[in-house]
Amino acid sequence: MNIHEHQAKDVLRGYGVSVPDGGVAYSVDEAVKVAEKLPGPVWVVKAQIHAGGRGKGGGVKIAKSIEEVRSLAGEILGMTLVTHQTGPGGKEVKRLYIEDGCDIAQELYLSAVMDRGTSRIAIMASTEGGMDIEAVAADTPEKIQTLVIDPITGLQGHHARRLAFGLGLEGKQVSSAVKLITALYKAFVDTDASLVEINPLVVTGAGEVMALDAKMNFDDNALYRHPNIEELRDADEEDPAELEAAKADLNYIKLDGEIGCMVNGAGLAMATMDIIKLHGGEPANFLDVGGGATKERVTQAFKIILSDSNVQGILVNIFGGIMRCDIIAEGVVAAAREIQLDKPLVVRLEGTNVEKGKEIMANSGLTIISADDLGDAAAKVVAAVKEAA
Repeated sequence: MNIHEHQAKDVLRGYGVSVPDGGVAYSVDEAVKVAEKLPGPVWVVKAQIHAGGRGKGGGVKIAKSIEEVRSLAGEILGMTLVTHQTGPGGKEVKRLYIEDGCDIAQELYLSAVMDRGTSRIAIMASTEGGMDIEAVAADTPEKIQTLVIDPITGLQGHHARRLAFGLGLEGKQVSSAVKLITALYKAFVDTDASLVEINPLVVTGAGEVMALDAKMNFDDNALYRHPNIEELRDADEEDPAELEAAKADLNYIKLDGEIGCMVNGAGLAMATMDIIKLHGGEPANFLDVGGGATKERVTQAFKIILSDSNVQGILVNIFGGIMRCDIIAEGVVAAAREIQLDKPLVVRLEGTNVEKGKEIMANSGLTIISADDLGDAAAKVVAAVKEAA
């Protein structure tokens, strides 16, 4: 789960991470009221969306008067902000963060992330703050220092000092950085975060190290332990179909293709998407109905797939181990009837009660294309979609 910058800063502030003062606003008038409570004389008006690159897209502006705050808030609020992370469709800005200006002497980069290669938390730091870390990694990887933390010891003082010295900090800057890095690590562990990124991390003219921006992602599987974090979810920033899928206990991710996929098992779902591409098609989604799907869940899965207007055909690929093929077949038939399916449907079933499942579909009176194996299924759905077009 992702949260907004202002929410991430509130979380980090609670752990002792130094961040500039600011407040959230949902209207121009609210933005002005927030600015009037801050010292000034410089304010930053920031669009709040779940995407990076806001500044490059025109979503972060500097104001040098209250009237300029009002003007900029009016420009940014309600705009469709397009960045390299939103895609060409962009995202509508529905809230702003008004922040006190900062005396920036130096911009750095700091993040904590789960390193899946070592199953440990890795802290990354770079002197190249304010830039896309991916570009730094590609062009000047030597400017990124990475420290993998042993979970037995956790982050120690010498770890934080090593990072601070690696960033070229001196004197009081080092002690300020050590305090911030230690607090960031504790916040990461305590909240079951999967990412905390501060870009830029700044050194002020007074020598204080401060988080000028903040991004936090959390492990969905651990949210039950953090109801206060789960309350920060902004449904407007998430795909509606993915939200509906989560309610139905379905694993669904929308993609950009034209062939909808319904599969049981994550590995089989990945293989299904690969073989669709091999045969010249493009998958429209990843959808895993799980090993214990019911007829009702299968019906809901169909509705979610077809909520995507790009879908021109559907491939159902089920291996019945725990999941029985007849249950899937009943769900497929019920869904096709309920939604009056008018797009090509290819079904490949194998495993428990497969013959009964095929019989149910054959006797349904519906136009369901049966496939013998995965390659056959992919070839048939790609051909059917092209023919229908």
